Amino acid sequence: MGLHMPLSPYQQLELEFRRLHAFRGAAGVLRWDAAVMMPRGSAETRGEQLAALETECHALLTSPRISRLLERAEANAQGLEAWELANLREMRRERDHAIATPQSLVSRLAKATARAEVRWIEARQQSSFALFAPHLEEVVELLRSKAMLLGKALGLDPYDALIDEFSPGLTRAHIDPVFATLGQRLPSLIHEAIEHQAHTAPLPIGGRFAPDKQRQLAVELMEAMGFPFDRGRLDESEHPFTGGAPGDIRITTRFSPTDLLSGLMGVLHETGHAMYDLGLPEAWRGQPVGQDRGMALQESQSLLLEMIIGRNRPFLRYLKPLLAKIFGVSGPEWEVENLYRLLTRVRRSLIRVDADEVTYPVHILLRYDLEQDIFAGKLKVADLPEAWNAWMADRLGVRPRNDAEGCLQDVHWAVGSFGYFPTYAIGAVIAGQLYEKLRADRPELDEEIAAGYFAGLFDWLREHVHRLGASVGMHELIERATGRTLSAGAWLRYIEGKYLGE
Repeated sequence: MGLHMPLSPYQQLELEFRRLHAFRGAAGVLRWDAAVMMPRGSAETRGEQLAALETECHALLTSPRISRLLERAEANAQGLEAWELANLREMRRERDHAIATPQSLVSRLAKATARAEVRWIEARQQSSFALFAPHLEEVVELLRSKAMLLGKALGLDPYDALIDEFSPGLTRAHIDPVFATLGQRLPSLIHEAIEHQAHTAPLPIGGRFAPDKQRQLAVELMEAMGFPFDRGRLDESEHPFTGGAPGDIRITTRFSPTDLLSGLMGVLHETGHAMYDLGLPEAWRGQPVGQDRGMALQESQSLLLEMIIGRNRPFLRYLKPLLAKIFGVSGPEWEVENLYRLLTRVRRSLIRVDADEVTYPVHILLRYDLEQDIFAGKLKVADLPEAWNAWMADRLGVRPRNDAEGCLQDVHWAVGSFGYFPTYAIGAVIAGQLYEKLRADRPELDEEIAAGYFAGLFDWLREHVHRLGASVGMHELIERATGRTLSAGAWLRYIEGKYLGE
């Protein structure tokens, strides 16, 4: 029998984090099931299951064994490869985050958000914020405690500590200058774009579109983009999302029988997320370094595919024959130019997920401002609907008629995702920056997409974004990929060229 060398502290850590990854993957599939399949009355049971998994994850990360192994591995790091050093850094980061939050708080938050999510669905269906308010208050109180503890442990402002959980390295110091630029330019830009489009009203698309045929179209598109259906699924849910676990990717969308394009754009958005997950380095799977580099980069991938690639003429040239084949449609309203006008129509609208790409960031600025006011104690949860409605009227010129159109439209706050919303607009800005460099590097991109060849696009994204996992920080990744630091400039150039220059 050969002698087995004892595992080094670093190798032991890899084993522990692989276990943690498996727990999290199980929780991801349970959350997907809760949104897609689970009977509504099972919420309490599911909350207990998720709380148990969260507790296990937290106990593993905060155990004295992990702390000891980290100290030993860091003291003997000289023989490690560059990716292993990055992995050790990410392990330490996860442990520091976990140890800042007591187990009892983690468990209470898991149960409170599971309850709040079910109440949010009911409240949204009945358009009654009052049904949801006490549950949101409980979530906010627990999150406020968490943010204070996290901030103290990490040397961050409490709200920055929440943002950092979703996008490591992103703080208000990076967000505020970008949002200030957008806030200054967007009101006039929206007005100019609406004026510019005033003389070219698109023909509406009428009729009903069977969800099974919409699904057929979605599957064909996803397959063309390289989504592996032997390791992933497409389903429907109230709020589209990408979940599951690496190696078992679950996408959901919402098909409307009267609005073919909204379900399709939802699929493109979620496929952008999935392709990032699928492009992460296989050799690093199960380790912190093999994860994505935060939600701002995740959103850059989904918004690049949905807004920039999907709402553009080359993609629509590829889409037109697919629509004719699957739905049997033809006529002037199905021509590329008309589809393009429909998908790039700028309007002051109420619902974020249906917003065009010019007004979309305004929806995020609203949520960012309200989140900060709630966390600073300047705004009571009970006063949220009125504050929301007044802000929308003031900044976008539209006022919700009811709570479902207003502050009940998103699930994020119900599930405790405060600090997440800014990542959508920052994601759009990163997408603009990546696209500017992608076009410079790959002048043949339009012809490829019109021909239904997406490998060139995803090869570039894998090379510059996906394959790096979490081995470098977000700001370093952006600078490496684009040659520039994060700013709103490229996104504004893209938007002005597309909406004012034609």
